[in-house]
Amino acid sequence: MLKHIKAIIFDLDGTLVDSMWMWKNIDEEFLDIYHIKLPENLQQEIEGKSFTETAEYFKEKFMLTESVEEIKDLWNKMAYDKYANHVPLKEGVGKFLEYCTQNNMKLGIATSNSSHLATAVLKKHKILHLFESIITGCDVCIGKPAPDVYLRTAQTLGVEPAACLVFEDITLGILAGKNAGMKVCAVEDKYSLYQTLEKKELADYYIKTYDDIFEKTYEVLT
Repeated sequence: MLKHIKAIIFDLDGTLVDSMWMWKNIDEEFLDIYHIKLPENLQQEIEGKSFTETAEYFKEKFMLTESVEEIKDLWNKMAYDKYANHVPLKEGVGKFLEYCTQNNMKLGIATSNSSHLATAVLKKHKILHLFESIITGCDVCIGKPAPDVYLRTAQTLGVEPAACLVFEDITLGILAGKNAGMKVCAVEDKYSLYQTLEKKELADYYIKTYDDIFEKTYEVLT
């Protein structure tokens, strides 16, 4: 999996950290302010969108009077404590990051989340210093599955896309990595289990945990 790879680029939520469990609750709490019931398909509708694109979607769909920036600020406040204190790393991440740094692989993050929350959780786990680049969907023109966020991350790392390996947990993220011309390893997450077959069809590799990489139990899909 790591042969000829010079940079590892991670998605954040559901990939590097186990955080997907909290966003449905935040969405419910947020919409409850306006006495709006959470639509059943909301998570699918906003999948892959940047933090800004998601706020724009909420503003238009639910006819909110707040500005996009005000919506984003409120989400950051609602989620900050969880990211700073309660969101764990995915299993095996620490060992894998140590291996990458020992082998001079550059590390980057390409996330649809906000830089505020990404920084909070990386600081909490004392791994922020390991990443040379953190690019969010708000830093580029369009979110996933467009390749922009991954291409910008590779550019800031100074590595050609073909020498990058992406780790992603959802299909639109996998497509973003593939559209960028990168190899992609799909990561199992219980909140995207319904996408497992499609994830395996799109990705180059599949892991249940990062320990699979060292135990040689990951699936080679192409």
